[in-house]
Amino acid sequence: MFIEVVKSKIHRVTITEANLNYIGSITIDEDLIEAAGLYENEKVQIVNINNGERLETYVIKGERGSGKICLNGAAARKCAVGDLVIIMSYALMTPDEAKEFKPMVVFPDSVTNKLIK
Repeated sequence: MFIEVVKSKIHRVTITEANLNYIGSITIDEDLIEAAGLYENEKVQIVNINNGERLETYVIKGERGSGKICLNGAAARKCAVGDLVIIMSYALMTPDEAKEFKPMVVFPDSVTNKLIK
């Protein structure tokens, strides 16, 4: 048996752009992608703190150090620029693996979206 557990989480980042005319996805600053242990094209869930919306899409790399968090395509209708969101990915593992697993959780500055050092 496998269970689904949180693998990665970027907690409280601010949407910097919404591009309705792009083909889809969420663009995330490459520094945040690496810090959270995410992969390009990985499926993620976005939870909008401002309005309660939840959606799933996939990751594309944004410019390193830019603080960019851009919802693209139809997802752009679910968040407004300035909204705070949580970005999470999940992994399947056995219950025994899950007992030992520690997710990567990143708490960036929610104004600049940059890593706090």
